[in-house]
Amino acid sequence: MNSQNTHELIVSGIHLELTPSLKTFVREKTERLFRHEERIVRIRVELECDPKEDVGTRFKAKGHIAIYGPDMNASVESDECHKAVSMLVDKLDRMLNRRHQLQRAKRHHLHPATLDASLPEPV
Repeated sequence: MNSQNTHELIVSGIHLELTPSLKTFVREKTERLFRHEERIVRIRVELECDPKEDVGTRFKAKGHIAIYGPDMNASVESDECHKAVSMLVDKLDRMLNRRHQLQRAKRHHLHPATLDASLPEPV
């Protein structure tokens, strides 16, 4: 990662040996998220392989984004590890985009406060 960034990426494997190429693939994919949102503190990606599962759901990718405000979590299942990582990053990107749009809508659509009670007369 870049030395000027204070972002942190944690990649871990559960029942799966992480190869250097897989770590590089995850790092390249998640860079898009760091560029997209500057307030991300940490992204943790957990890759899991369960050989007892069906072929279509053998690989699971879980992502946890620590961001200023409520943290974000996502999980996807796929038949291949690289595809699961791509789907996870796409899902997290959509979640960040939706969160950004909601914050913009709240910031630009202020509603005046209405008081039901009458105010006392100034003396």
